[in-house]
Formats: sequence, C-alpha cells, structure tokens
Amino acid sequence: MVDIANEIQQQVRERKPLTPTVMLKNRWFLYGVSLMFFFLVWDSAARMFASGLPRPHDVVLQLWRMLFDPLAGKSLLGHVWASTQRILIGFTIASLVAVPLGLMMALNRYVNAIVKPLFDLLKPMPPLAWISIAILWFGIGETSKVFIIIIGTFVPCLLDAYNGVRLVEPELYDVVRMLGGNRRDEILHVCFPAAFPAIFAGLQIALSIAWSCVLAAELVSARSGLGFIIILGMNLSRPAMIVGGMVVIALVSWGMSQLVSVLERFLCPWKREIDNR
Repeated sequence: MVDIANEIQQQVRERKPLTPTVMLKNRWFLYGVSLMFFFLVWDSAARMFASGLPRPHDVVLQLWRMLFDPLAGKSLLGHVWASTQRILIGFTIASLVAVPLGLMMALNRYVNAIVKPLFDLLKPMPPLAWISIAILWFGIGETSKVFIIIIGTFVPCLLDAYNGVRLVEPELYDVVRMLGGNRRDEILHVCFPAAFPAIFAGLQIALSIAWSCVLAAELVSARSGLGFIIILGMNLSRPAMIVGGMVVIALVSWGMSQLVSVLERFLCPWKREIDNR
C-alpha cells in the first residue's frame, strides 16, 4: 500500500500544470470550444433571421415533444430506427458485395477486365438519379429506399477497396518473396492488411452517402423516418422540426461513423499505433 501511495504521489508531481498551452493541446477542450462557438453563431443567426431559423433551445424543445407525441403513429425514436434500419440493410448489402468485388478486381486481371468498364460507365451517375426508376421498379415501399442506398454506397466501397490494393508498395511484396512466401502469403499478409485503411475510408464515405440517399428517398415517398419528419416540418411551416430532424441525422450518423472507427481500430491495430505517435 505504501508503494502504491508513493507511486500516485510521484505521478501527481510529474503531472503538468494546467496552463493555457496545455489546454489548447487538449482535444476535448478544443471540441468543447468548437461546439460552444457553433451554438453561439447559431443562436446569433437565429436572432437575426427569427422567422426562418429556430434557436437551439427551440429545437431541443421540439425534439423533446416528438419523443412523446407520435408523428404518423411513431415517436421520434421510431422514426430514427426506421431510417437507421434502411441504412443498415442497404449499407451492409453494398459493402458485402462491393468490397470483395473491388479486391478481386485488383487481384485478378480477368475480373478487372470484365467489371471495370461497366463500373466506369455507371460510376459518374449520381445515386439520386435512380430514385424515379427505383420507384418504377419496386414501388414506394421499403425496397426502393434500400435500393437507392445500395446504389449510393456501392461505388465508394468498391473504389476504395480496389485502390487500397493497387496502391500497396511493391517493395512489400518483394520482402515476402525474399522470405520464401508465395502468392497466398502476399495476399494474406501484405495485400489485405495494407488495404484495410483504404477500405475503412471507403466505408466512412459510403456511410455519409447512405444518409443522403435515405433522406432523399424519404423526402419523396415515406410515412416514417427522419426524412419524413423534415418534409412534415416543411409542410407545417415548423422550422424547429426541420432543423431538429437535421440535428438527429447528424448525431446518428456521427454515432455510426464512430462504430466504424472502433471496428477499424480493432482490425487495424498498426494504424492506431501510427496515429498515436
């Protein structure tokens, strides 16, 4: 016990004093300052444009009411889950197909020769251009919304998986060959680990695009979801409801992005060590 107490006292003595320089290097302090500045600017802008932009506390009150007052038979959490469920289904299907296909394109010239021309042809087409034909094919139900999300998230998942393998340094493959490794060792011990950071970057981008796609689909035809809340607020001329829906989208999207980051740190521990230097 004495040793533990002495160790704690030593750590306290070695701890740096709380100075402005130390505070400015603390990321949590900077996060807090950034958020405070954002809300101050928001509140000031709301005071200037009172009719079009709600103040932050008005948005909070609106969200609190929606937690207990159903809209179209669902509470706020019900609408959040409706949008999140569509995102999870579409994003999962797209990533499970696009990532392996991108890896195969980079590793096999025959797959690349077959898939890449078609991919290059469809890649520039914006996902929102598919909304009309998705409704024509699948109606206004859940399938059309999931289809739009799949189309929107497919491209970044495939492209980053493809480029992640293509941009691996050739010297890394030479090291494996010098150690007596074969093609399988190159793929498992060099190619995949080196491509993981690029793959997760593509997943992060795809997740952001997925929210844009589901919002657009719900604005066109939906009776549930965060897009429905926004269009309902527009029809009822309630700016607090519109901004509230936007705030919830930002928070949920941020939470899902953090989950992807946690998975990346788990599967790519070497990248975490590099980032912490």
